[in-house]
Amino acid sequence: MSNVPLIQNLYAAFGRGDIASVLGALDANVEWREAEGNPYQPAGEALVGPESVLQNLFVKLGEDWRPFVVHPRDFHDAGDTVVMEGRYTGTHKVTGKDLDAQVCHVWRLRDGKITSFQQYVDTAQLQEVMRPS
Repeated sequence: MSNVPLIQNLYAAFGRGDIASVLGALDANVEWREAEGNPYQPAGEALVGPESVLQNLFVKLGEDWRPFVVHPRDFHDAGDTVVMEGRYTGTHKVTGKDLDAQVCHVWRLRDGKITSFQQYVDTAQLQEVMRPS
């Protein structure tokens, strides 16, 4: 059975602002990694557990962006791994600068739960949009 529908539903929930459903899909020990150089996790170290993802990423995205939107485009099924190619858009609340960045997400699953997430994005673009002029 493909894991792609589960991940597609996750993006739909995120788009609706249903963060509880997103967090509910995560394993209790999920390892969530933003791209190295991402302003939210510059060293690329893992956020571990749903509460850490919520507090250290999702809350900050809500505070910083008007709105922050993930636009999934293509999904690639690799068994226990699903890859999504898409874009991020949004306007940074402090700088007023717009973001339109290509993104790739790698999701790993076990027994219907997400055990790891890895983001790949143009972090220089993120830093520029978030940097006050």
